[in-house]
Amino acid sequence: MVSSRVLQLLACLVSLLSAGADDSHLVIAPQSPVLEIGTNFTATCMIINTAEITADDLYWNLSKTTVSKEQYIKINKTALNVTIPITSEKPEWLFCLCKRVSPKVVLNNGRFIHGILLVKGYRPEKPENLSCVAVQNGTYISPSIRCEWEVVGRQTTEVPTTYTLIVRQVLSGETHYTSTPAKTAQVPLNVFPSFMLLDIWVEAHNKLGTIESEHLKKDANYFVKTNPPSDVTVISEKSFPTSLLINWAHPIASEYLRLMYQIRFCRLGSHIWNYVPLEDTSEYIQSFRLQNLRPDTVYVTQVRCKNSQKNHGFWSNWSNNATERTQEDREYSINMHCVTFLCQDPELSNGRITRFDIMIQNPKDKIKNGSSEWERIMVNRSEADSSSSHRKITLLKKIPLADKTSVKVYVTAINSVGKSDEALLVIPANANEFAPVEELMVWPHEGQLLLEWKPPTSTAVSEYVVEWVSGGQIDWQRERGSTRHTVIKGNLERFVCYNVSVYPIYSGRIGNPAHAEVFLEEGAPVRGPTVKLNGNPGRNEAKLTWEEIPQHSRRGFITNYTIFYTSGAEIHAITVPANTTSYTLTSLSANTKYDTWIKASTIRGSANGFNHSFTTLKYAPGEIEGIVVGVSLGFLFVVLMTMLICFYKKDLIKKNFWPQIPNPGESTIGNWSPDYPLKAETPKENCLSGISVLDMDICDGKCVIEEDKASLPLKKDKYLSEEHSSGIGGSSCMSSPRQSVSDSDEGGDMADTTSSTIQYSSVVASSGYKGQTPNSHPQQSIFSRSESTQPLLDSEENADMVVQDGSRQFQHFSRQPCCTHNAGNKDTTNCDDFSQLAMEQQEIPQSLDFCPLEEDNEQITPTDELSADWLPTVPVSSYMPQLGGYRPQ
Repeated sequence: MVSSRVLQLLACLVSLLSAGADDSHLVIAPQSPVLEIGTNFTATCMIINTAEITADDLYWNLSKTTVSKEQYIKINKTALNVTIPITSEKPEWLFCLCKRVSPKVVLNNGRFIHGILLVKGYRPEKPENLSCVAVQNGTYISPSIRCEWEVVGRQTTEVPTTYTLIVRQVLSGETHYTSTPAKTAQVPLNVFPSFMLLDIWVEAHNKLGTIESEHLKKDANYFVKTNPPSDVTVISEKSFPTSLLINWAHPIASEYLRLMYQIRFCRLGSHIWNYVPLEDTSEYIQSFRLQNLRPDTVYVTQVRCKNSQKNHGFWSNWSNNATERTQEDREYSINMHCVTFLCQDPELSNGRITRFDIMIQNPKDKIKNGSSEWERIMVNRSEADSSSSHRKITLLKKIPLADKTSVKVYVTAINSVGKSDEALLVIPANANEFAPVEELMVWPHEGQLLLEWKPPTSTAVSEYVVEWVSGGQIDWQRERGSTRHTVIKGNLERFVCYNVSVYPIYSGRIGNPAHAEVFLEEGAPVRGPTVKLNGNPGRNEAKLTWEEIPQHSRRGFITNYTIFYTSGAEIHAITVPANTTSYTLTSLSANTKYDTWIKASTIRGSANGFNHSFTTLKYAPGEIEGIVVGVSLGFLFVVLMTMLICFYKKDLIKKNFWPQIPNPGESTIGNWSPDYPLKAETPKENCLSGISVLDMDICDGKCVIEEDKASLPLKKDKYLSEEHSSGIGGSSCMSSPRQSVSDSDEGGDMADTTSSTIQYSSVVASSGYKGQTPNSHPQQSIFSRSESTQPLLDSEENADMVVQDGSRQFQHFSRQPCCTHNAGNKDTTNCDDFSQLAMEQQEIPQSLDFCPLEEDNEQITPTDELSADWLPTVPVSSYMPQLGGYRPQ
């Protein structure tokens, strides 16, 4: 009753404050509540500042749904309660409304309505499994402590839960904390408080409440995780072919932390690790010798460490692989193998076991362990160990044993009162002598492992030994010979793979075991495999490789792997069997970046590995070389074809690009000079063939063509200067005769010949020279001709006539004096001119020898008057038609 009145007073106070704000006649209390899902909520609607309505006129709506009247409670005529269950997580509006009882209510409807938003959430629950770690940073412990925990319960978006990690030093009371919505956090400390007590816990809080986790009150070194041992080396010694010496360095100084170590090793290529018992490496050591190894075998070794205090600290990561090969040994040692003897405490120890006595006997020697003495193995058992239901296992001895060697082992247990009976174990010489059990089956059932098998049919079995191994832990139990199925009675863990073996025992002799692997309970893998590239990626393919997940991280049998790869929004997936550790991706795009990862799956779930990125090549291997070789071969082919074309078409190319330029110095006429005139040669018989003599009158100048007469002085001067300056004098007979103009009119056909080969002629007097008195007798002269490739001048190339091939003919003409040609009207001027020509003609040598032009077999016609001034050097192609022999009448 008191609480109801308090609620009414509170509601009245709220209504009064609200009325001053918006002048509403309805007010709901409480305002803006945060409600816990799964509880009931009661709200009160009050009428203020009006007498138009009463509580009977009010009703409630929840998310546009009218609340049933059974949930109403009328407090008085101005207040009405409603109670509703909170079941959903979605926020809802709760309205208090008034019925339309009067016109005033209808006209002022907005003043007769009020609503509140119901925000819902869950109360925080206690975080569980809090664990913290402080890692090594350099040579010191990092001052930051990182913790993680399991989130319990549910939360909504409107009412989130925040977690605060608190670390308090118990001695000083110094407290550090940090808040996060996640399930991990890191608290930075000023200095790591080694050897000091810390109190660590997590608070979960939201709008509905606060709750703390269990407190971790431990020594600070309890949370330390160091780096793995450094500089791990393995030494193979020639004197010890079955042994390897391992050395390493402490990762942190002993002033901060004293460490213990664990060593594991396996043959290269094997995935089954052998663990050195912790009892052998629990000291603060830096070396250890592995024994009973195979000679000439490569072994891989790893080392890790942790705080040497019992139940303190975390194991470091394993060190990098250290690989070494054992030395070679004599041949017989290859057939040796190591035998390890283990024993359990008796089921009824009746006290604390202090030692075991062991004796090994070779039946052939009839001597126990080489002597009649027992070997003592001391053990340290506490009172708690003796009272524990789990029996301790003790490593007794390791011995090398050759194949086909049988030994007997005797063991007794000793306590403070006495010793037990002897236990006998016989190792047969032939390991395959006794048959194993048949059809072994192992399966989990209600938190236990059940076994069933069929006994061997060959020999009666006295008992069975059921053994299970996980990692470096081993345990076993004995069953009677009549047993066909049993339950493993040891302490088994979930998500751990056990290798279960059943050994039949034949009167103390061990038979071959039957094996099976099983999980007590399977779960999703802890992590997926780490993928990497095998070599470099290609243009359209990439080979991926990965290692199997370690046994302790599998948490079940791997059913398959799924390979994911993507270069953008589209993700490709490929599923491969569980025994696959490599795969080649094909049909990839060139010069493209890909992200890939692998998911490992069990029947209970899956886990993804880390991403790996790679970029395919722009060109495939050898593609660039192929392009270069192809282009080079094509270029070489073009060059060779060009050379062949040049070789076979060299004349045509030479004619078009390098026309032949004659060298006058190579002409035969170039041997002549004025200082050394050529000696007149006796005309040969063939040189005078076809010569005819022209008889002319001294006054026959009338017959000379007027145009030629006008050009005589010019020609005289021109060729006279050439006679003294050309330096190309000489005489020769041409190799081919040329035809005279009088013989053929086909002068146009010879134009090409005269453009490439220029003919020169020279008349050399046999006696006399210019200025001598003319002789009335005909003079014999030598006419020499030379062929040269010297280009002609323009005036010479435009000759009036072109000489054709043929034999040269000289004819003899009889002509009358020129004075008679005028028919009685004698032209004395022409006669005088001709007389002048006759006088100059006396300069012509006494004899002229005419050599036939071998290429130009042209007819010399007496159409022009001959002047000795231009006879020494005359181009035949232009002037030979004007030459002629005459004799004065």
